[in-house]
Amino acid sequence: MLSPYGLDLIESCLTCKMRTERLFCDLPGAALQAFENIKYATAYPEGAVLFVEGQVPRGIFVLCKGQVKVSICAPDGKTLIVRIAKPGDVLGLSAAVSGEPYELTAETTGPCQLNFVKRDDLLRFLKQHPEACFKVAEQLSEKYNTACHELRTLGLSHSAGEKLARLLLEWSSNNEEVAQQKPGLKLPLTHEEIGQMIGTSRETVTRLFGDFKKRKIVQGNGSMLVIRNKAALNLIAANNQASPESIPTMGRNTP
Repeated sequence: MLSPYGLDLIESCLTCKMRTERLFCDLPGAALQAFENIKYATAYPEGAVLFVEGQVPRGIFVLCKGQVKVSICAPDGKTLIVRIAKPGDVLGLSAAVSGEPYELTAETTGPCQLNFVKRDDLLRFLKQHPEACFKVAEQLSEKYNTACHELRTLGLSHSAGEKLARLLLEWSSNNEEVAQQKPGLKLPLTHEEIGQMIGTSRETVTRLFGDFKKRKIVQGNGSMLVIRNKAALNLIAANNQASPESIPTMGRNTP
């Protein structure tokens, strides 16, 4: 069924073909049916705010389709994008379990389908289905590992170029299956948002993209990007670019 935002909606968790590939959704039959009974499936447009930092937790959002940017804001108004949530991710889980305010803000980057579960229903569900508790533990553990990775990338990188290279490699790795059908990487964020993700300005991001294109490391227009020289990008990400000669060049027959 198509939503007003052009999404092909997943009407039931019981018939979702992607369920077994997603950590939280891969529940035993009885638990899955119980979850189906307490969730509310909703389609959201681009720019919809699901919850904001400091808000009392209402429940969780399970992302079915689309992408959601998760960010944190400093007292001076500066925003840092922590990650881009992908289908199967559970948003607001730690706050809903602990009862503490949401620690982050979640906003859709395009049309999305999400399943919402009220906090009281979630806690009752977890008490009645212990196997679901293991899925929650796995999800929280995965988010902890992701947070450590992001801190390492942001805090230990020596330059904005290194951070951008690592980000592009990560996105490219996550996009490999799609790329087999249609070459190219669609950037999920604007230059300003990428700057918010790697801790630099929009101008710096734009300049770095221009430099990468000039050196034939990437090519593309707008939000579509093709990585032409992955070896060079890996060298930049590893902070190993002492001289231009150390960057592998593109061969004449390289696609």
